[in-house]
Formats: sequence, C-alpha cells, structure tokens
Amino acid sequence: MLNDHYYNRRLVIGGIVVGVVLVFIVKLFSLQILDQSTKEKADSNALVRQAVYPSRGLIFDRNGKLLVFNQPIYDVTITMREMGKDFDTIGFCKVLGLTVEEFDERIAVISNRKKNLGFSRLTPQIFLSQLSRADVAALQESLYHFSGVAIQKRTLRDYTYDAAAHILGSVGEVNTRDIECDAYYQSGDYSGRDGLEKMYEKQLRGEKGVNVLMRDARGRLQGSYHDGELDKPAIAGTDMTITIDIQLQLLAEKLLQGKVGSVVALEPSTGEILAMASSPTWNPQRLVGKARSANYMELLNDPTKPLMNRATQATYSPGSTFKLLQSLVCLHQKAITPNTLYECNGPDSSPIKCTHHHGSPVDILSAIEQSCNPYFWCAFRDLLQKDGYGTDNAPFRQRYESWRNDILQFGFGDRFEYSDIAEQSTGSIPSVKLYDKLYGKKGWKAITIRSLSIGQGEILVTPLQLANEAATIANEGYFIAPHLNKNDSMLTHRYETTIEQRYFALVKEGMSRVMTEGTGRWHAIDSLHMCGKTGTVENAHGRDHAIFIGFAPKENPQIAVAVVIENAGFGATWAAPVASLMMEQYLLGEVKRVQKMEDYSQQVLNEDVQER
Repeated sequence: MLNDHYYNRRLVIGGIVVGVVLVFIVKLFSLQILDQSTKEKADSNALVRQAVYPSRGLIFDRNGKLLVFNQPIYDVTITMREMGKDFDTIGFCKVLGLTVEEFDERIAVISNRKKNLGFSRLTPQIFLSQLSRADVAALQESLYHFSGVAIQKRTLRDYTYDAAAHILGSVGEVNTRDIECDAYYQSGDYSGRDGLEKMYEKQLRGEKGVNVLMRDARGRLQGSYHDGELDKPAIAGTDMTITIDIQLQLLAEKLLQGKVGSVVALEPSTGEILAMASSPTWNPQRLVGKARSANYMELLNDPTKPLMNRATQATYSPGSTFKLLQSLVCLHQKAITPNTLYECNGPDSSPIKCTHHHGSPVDILSAIEQSCNPYFWCAFRDLLQKDGYGTDNAPFRQRYESWRNDILQFGFGDRFEYSDIAEQSTGSIPSVKLYDKLYGKKGWKAITIRSLSIGQGEILVTPLQLANEAATIANEGYFIAPHLNKNDSMLTHRYETTIEQRYFALVKEGMSRVMTEGTGRWHAIDSLHMCGKTGTVENAHGRDHAIFIGFAPKENPQIAVAVVIENAGFGATWAAPVASLMMEQYLLGEVKRVQKMEDYSQQVLNEDVQER
C-alpha cells in the first residue's frame, strides 16, 4: 500500500511537470509562430523600416497637356532612441533656424500618442516637413553631427496653369480619422482633401516602399539589412487624363473675372465635362506647402466663399431656361399640341405678366423664341387641371406628381449618380408632400404654384444640372452622367427620358429661333448653328441673376453650355455672350471675335466701377 501511495504521487508530480512543459511549449509557439507582434518588437530593436514615398500620379487634360505634376520636398525625421542624452540640441536648432523652445514644442507634439498614433522611440518620426532643397542643404552637410536625424525625400504638387482649382482639388496632411480608417497612412502623410485629388486618392497616391536598415547592439544604424533583400521600392501613382479642355477652362475663368457665378460646358454625347469654372476662385498653388493651412483659413473666411464650387453646389431658380422642359412635358402629357395657341397681352397679362408685347395669339415655337410667360402658365395650368380637382384634390395632386416625375428624368432634384464630382447639391423639384405640408391636401391649386410654370418659386437647380438639361435636349432625350475622368467609360450610365423624340426636335427649333430672332440673336456665330435660351431670374437678395443654356451645332451637337452670373441682370446681356464665346473657342479652336471678348471684359469693368 505504501509503495502504491508513493507510486501515485510520482505520477501526479510527473503529470504536473509534463503539463508545465506543455504550457511553456504552447506559449513559446504562440509567441514565436502565431503572434507576430513579439517578433516585430524584437525586430524593431535590430531593424529600422524607413518608408519610401511614391510620387503621385500626374494629371493631364483631354488633349494631353500636363496640368498637375510633382516637385521634390524634404522632411527631417528623428529617431528618439538614437539621439542620445548628449544630442546637440542648440547646434541642431541653429542649423534649422529654430529656437530651443520651438524644438521642445515639436518634440512634445511628436511624443503625444493621442495626436501621433504611430509614435515610437524606435522608429523615425517627422520633425519638420515640406522643406526645400535649400532649406535642408546646411543640415545635409552637418548631418553626421546629429545622431538619430535623417532627411527623407517626398513630393509636393505643382501646377502648369493657374486654373481649375475647384476641379483638381488639393493635397494636405492626413488627420487622425484618416489614419484610423486606412492603415496605409501614418502621421505626417498626405492625401487628397477635395476635388479629383480626393475622389481618386487611391489611384493617384501609389504604393509606399520600404528600406530596411540594421542596428548594432548600441542601437546605431549600420546600413541595409542583408544587402537590401527586404527592401521594397515605392510604386508611383497612376497618371490620370481628365475630360477638361484647359484652353476652354482658362477662357471660362477669364470671362468670369470680376463676377460671381459659374460656367459648365459638356460634350452631350459622352457627358464629359469640357470646362467647369466657378468664380471667385484661387490659384491652386496657394494650397501647397507650408502656407497651405494659413491660406486655407483665409479662403474659408472670405465672405465671397471662393472655396464653394458654385457650378455644382450653388442652387438657383432656373427662370426661363425651365420653359424648355415645360414645353417637353406639356407636349408629352398631351396638355398642348404643337399647334396650341394662347393669348398674350404683354405686361397687361394676368395672373403672370409677360415682359414685352410680341404679338398674340402665340404657339409653342413663338413662345420659346419670345420667352412668353403667359403661354407657359396656361400650358402648365391645363396640364395640372386636365383631370379636374375632384372632391378631395386627388386628381390634381396626381397630375402634379406625374409632371414632377417627368421633370426629374432630366437629372434635376438629385445628385448625379456614378458621377466623380464629390461636391454636389441636389437642388429641388418641390414634391406633393411639401405643398401638402404648406397648404394642406385641399389647399393648393394650379394658381397657387403658378410661379413654377416659368422656373421660379420653389424650384432650385445647379449650373451643372442646367448644362445637363441642355445636353439632354441636344441628344433628343438622353444624357450620360457628367464626369471628369476620361479614362473610365461612363457610356453604360445612360439615362433615357420617356419624352417622344419628335418633341425634342420642336424645342430645338424654338431654341434655334432664340439665337436668330429672339433674345440671343446679338450673340450668334455666323458659321455655327447655335441653339439657346436666356433667363433672367428674380432674386430676393439683390439684382436678378443672368442665366443662359445652349448647345451647338444644332445638328450633331458637340458642346452644351450653362452660364450663371449672379446679381448681374439680363441673361441676354451677361450670360449669353459668355456661352457664345465658349462655343466659339471649342468648336473653332480660337475666339475669332476678339473685339466681342474685349467689349465684354470692359463691360464687366464698367459695371464693377458703377457698383463701387
């Protein structure tokens, strides 16, 4: 029995020993094989990984002209473990032109793990960034005096033209959220902050490389590890060709100087944006380098709001340009025919006045040519009242909903889906729900919303949407989502309206008459068959907005243009000449009517002097 007792105890002790050994084996296996963090910590004591930054992709216009390229800059990095207690802080500051206080402040920021998520005393941290070759020249010569300090090469954006700032966007330093959302970034990295730079960040940024360096037992760098077998070269970002014609863009921005407004030009058959200008604007070079933060705040606080892309974010009543859609929808819903006539008594008309006497009665072609307000009110009224009002207003409200749905087919009331324009406003085509809320289900009639008939009231659109309206009419019933990247085909994103093609031909003829007999006749180009529509939009906050939309040539249109000049006055006076000159530049390759352009610029200057 005694021997059995000792025998059993021996088995228990042996089992415990075996168990402990197994636990150690499992733990070692986990640490050395499964858990790479331990290996990484060990490696970080012996190896240093230095990031190699790629050059961002270049950006070209549709004709191959270079718009955005890169210039070299330099960062000064420090590895705190290597600096040592005898680091010559005063000498280091003298070389870089810093005070010791500035040095200490910068070290405190770098060491703050809340602000610098990637901080480690073992890895290089950016001490100063965006220095020129001249800035680092003195440090380069004395670098051997400062252990733990290195110079790292990167690139910054540069621009061939002082233009297209809203389109191209800018590159700036990443924030904490960027780092948390994408493991690619570390503190001090840069990314696209707006425009195309932001939209195509992953394409343009490329892939970082890495150089692996080895330390000795004292932590000093000894050169490449195993002759660079673990090094990985950086891969440059992919170049990008965009749809913009830079010469057309430069003209648009020139014509907008001294005015607040925007110009959008599209290629109707493809939806490619040929030009998209917003005024006021800025030189894109201002948001590059160390001055970026100060310049950005200056632009942000500017009361004229230059950072706002008015072409895609500002909303306006479309005014008389909306009469083109009224024509199409009223014809489509059989409220009128091409031969329908309505009376017009000019300024004596009621409940909506006409701006001038132009003969009566009026058919649809004359109504478009002369921009007859009473005609479009009568057509809109007859559409909405076609089935009567009923006992509960339901037939009328249903007709309105049907009218609204047809309007929405032209790209109004929402962002353009699949478009690569990040900053877009939706605009608004008011809903039945809105009017029910304002007036009650039974409280609104055609007369209540009569302003909609001439593009006023609660309707809001962006200049991009107006240009798309012109493109859809030019295409006789379809549009491609407006976009900026020429490398990606958007032709699969084609949107068809349900309007019969024959009605588009009729409206196009009316727009042609605007340019030969109507308000646009002073800005027609003899060699081009232009179609257009002017608009003068009431503005509760000042002078009327001037608007124009159009396209050319009438057959096989190559360009559609929308122009909005805020607080300017008549569309025929201020917006139409801009669109006409844009069409001339694009279709003929140059502005041949130099005197007309000079006269317009002088007109802008004279207007500015009067306002002052």
